[in-house]
This record gives sequence, structure tokens and C-alpha cells, in this order.
Amino acid sequence: MGPKTPVPEGDIFRQPLREQINLKHPLVRLADLIDWERLNAAMSASFVSHRGRPATSPRLIAGLLYLQHAFDLSDEEVVWQWLENPYWQVFTGETYLQTKPPVDPSSLTRWRKRLGEAGVEELLAETIEAAKRANVIKTSSLKRVIVDTTVMEKAIAHPTDSRLLERCREHLVKAAALHGLKLQQNYNREAPRLAGQIGRYAHAKQYKRMKKALRTLRSRVGRVMRDVERQLTGSLSKVGRRWKS
Repeated sequence: MGPKTPVPEGDIFRQPLREQINLKHPLVRLADLIDWERLNAAMSASFVSHRGRPATSPRLIAGLLYLQHAFDLSDEEVVWQWLENPYWQVFTGETYLQTKPPVDPSSLTRWRKRLGEAGVEELLAETIEAAKRANVIKTSSLKRVIVDTTVMEKAIAHPTDSRLLERCREHLVKAAALHGLKLQQNYNREAPRLAGQIGRYAHAKQYKRMKKALRTLRSRVGRVMRDVERQLTGSLSKVGRRWKS
């Protein structure tokens, strides 16, 4: 079954979003410049459902992925901010204000895999070209977006590296335990709490608090890493002295 397209409902009690917002907003202008039909045609093969349920709208996924890259957001954050932002909803093709998440955040990872690197690059190329025509973004700002797409499937976490830092700390602690290293501190309680705070601060747009928590988490992971390095260096030195003797 092919992808579903949002169908306007003739409800006299519901006012269309475009009648309530500023039509000169950059995202509205950008939405009107993007060739959505061409994108739908290019992406349609990836959006066919074989399970009987209507597939997700290509425009919705294309729009969410563009917004994610443009605003440097995680999968969870782009979905929840979409829910709170009528301009984002118009950009992805909605006619009326929606009050439920458009997709499960975890599904965006699956969509990126289904589209593949070439598909995502095609999607972003069209939206970026339209954004340049609308003067929504500058050419100088495209370098980060291009880098993001080329390393899309590698170890990247948006909007911060908090999840990667926490994962790194967990691996270090497990490796230390496996090799009998006694760490001065493992931060098993503090680090997960900090990682959770960073996500909440980002969602609430409390960026000063987010950056402060991120610096603290980074310093904690750095301490664990240096502790492991010191102990490993000491162990190697002992082995070297024994070998010489």
C-alpha cells in the first residue's frame, strides 16, 4: 500500500493553520518552493507498505529529516518540537493543527536506513536548494549539513554528544571491571542523571543549563578515561621492568 497523504477535513469548527500563521515565515516560504511531488516520486519505493497499513507520507519524513538537520535535533526532539510548532506542521504538509506525535521517534532511524544514504542526500539536496532560493539558509551554513549526511550512519547523536559520552563511560567502566582495574570513581549514578538532564534541557530550550550539564558530564567521562589510562600505563611499566630483569 502506498504512502498516505494528509487529507484536509471539511470541519467548520477547525480553522486551517495557514489562516492562523504568518505566511511570510521562512519555513512557509520554503515549503511553497520545495518540489514535493518530485521528492514523493523519488522516495515512493521506500514508502510502500506490505503490511496492509498505509505507509507514512514521504513529505512528513522528508520534512522531519530536514528540520532535524537544520536545527541540529535528536529524533525525539524533532518529533516533540514538531508537535508544539505550527510552522513545522505546515512545512510537513498538515492542514490543521495536530495534537499527537506524527511518528514514533525511533522510526526515524528506520526511515533513514530504508532511504539509504543516497535517498537522504536526494531529500536534503532538494530542501537545501529550495532553502537557498528562499534565502532561508546561507551557503556558508551548508558545510555542517553536508558533513552530517556523509557520516549519517556513524556514531552521531543530536543535538549533543551526551548519549555518546555516557555510552563511552559505560564501556570504560565495564572494561575496567573486566580487567580488574579499581576506578577511583565510576559515576554510575551521576552520569546517567546528567545525560537525562541534558536531553530535558535541550527539549525545554534551556541551552545554558544544557551546556553546563554537558561540560560536567564530559569532565566526568574524562576523569574515568584518565584513570583507566594511568592504571594501564602503570601496568605496562611494571611488565616492562619485569621483562628487563
